[in-house]
Amino acid sequence: MTQLTQTEPEAGDDVVLLTVPADGGYLGVLRTATAGLAARLHFALDEIEDLRIAVDEACAMLLAIAIRGAELECRFAVTDDALTVEVTVATVRGARLPSESSFAWKVLTALTTSASAEANGQYATIRLLTRRTEY
Repeated sequence: MTQLTQTEPEAGDDVVLLTVPADGGYLGVLRTATAGLAARLHFALDEIEDLRIAVDEACAMLLAIAIRGAELECRFAVTDDALTVEVTVATVRGARLPSESSFAWKVLTALTTSASAEANGQYATIRLLTRRTEY
C-alpha cells in the first residue's frame, strides 16, 4: 500500500511522509515525489536530477537488505533552501549497509550536500541533505 502523510511541520519545515512497499517497482513514486518537492524549492534541473539519482541509489542499497514484505518509509523535510530525504526500512538480521568507501556511497556523497546512514539490527536509515545552489 502506498501512503502519503503530511506531518506537523517542525519550526519552519514542511514534512511529508511517503510509505511504499520495499519493491523496486515503487521507486518511481519516490523519485517523482523527490523531484516535485525539489522543484517546489526552485532547485535547478540538474540538482533535481542529481537528487532523484541519489534517492534511487539510497533505496537500492536499502532494498538489498530489507526483509520480505517490508515497506520503505521516506520522510521529506522541506525548508527554505534545502530538502532532506530520510529513507528507512526494516532489515534482515545482521544486515549491513555498504561501506563509505563503496562506489554506491561515493555516488550518494557526490550527488548531495551530505549523506549519512545508520543501521541498528532491525532498521536501516539513509539520510540525504541537499541545499539549493544560489545562482
